[in-house]
Amino acid sequence: MICQARSVELTDDEKLIIRDLHLLTLKPVLYAANVSEDGVTDTDNNPFVQQVIEFAAAENAEVVPISAKVESEIAELEGEDKAMFLEELGLAESGLNRLIKAAYRLLGLYTYFTAGVQEVRAWTIRKGMKAPQAAGVIHSDFERGFIRAEVVSYEDLVAAGSMNVAKERGQLRLEGKEYVVQDGDVMHFRFNV
Repeated sequence: MICQARSVELTDDEKLIIRDLHLLTLKPVLYAANVSEDGVTDTDNNPFVQQVIEFAAAENAEVVPISAKVESEIAELEGEDKAMFLEELGLAESGLNRLIKAAYRLLGLYTYFTAGVQEVRAWTIRKGMKAPQAAGVIHSDFERGFIRAEVVSYEDLVAAGSMNVAKERGQLRLEGKEYVVQDGDVMHFRFNV
């Protein structure tokens, strides 16, 4: 039997030793199991999906069942039509969204947002990054001159409807250099270079 490097329990010292080998079998794996349009909501009773799940479990990997046919149909729809189609199928979200979320979890990634008058933008960071390093993803000057960040969670901002209302409700916080950015934070950085 062939042993994948990712399935071997390693100490922190051993991980440091083999890190520079850049072993492909040490990389995390995510499997997408393509299912029929009819079977997209009942993957627990699909013996083929269960075989993929068992195989993936031996490698400590995750499986996302997805229907390529359904996804191609979703791609052709807009807004409300897309939501109605998913509801008719009994799905809360598209397979593509589930695949993206699984990949982010697997790679230890978060998303935070910046929102201004002209543009709203999403930024990808590593889980556990502090505010100055997250600011540095935008521009190194932001990290170098970091003073503080104005932060509100995405959910609080949507519920408030605007940054001003979130501020009035006390949901907008000032965070310093030790703040660990959370998934879905909406941030405005103050810096001086």
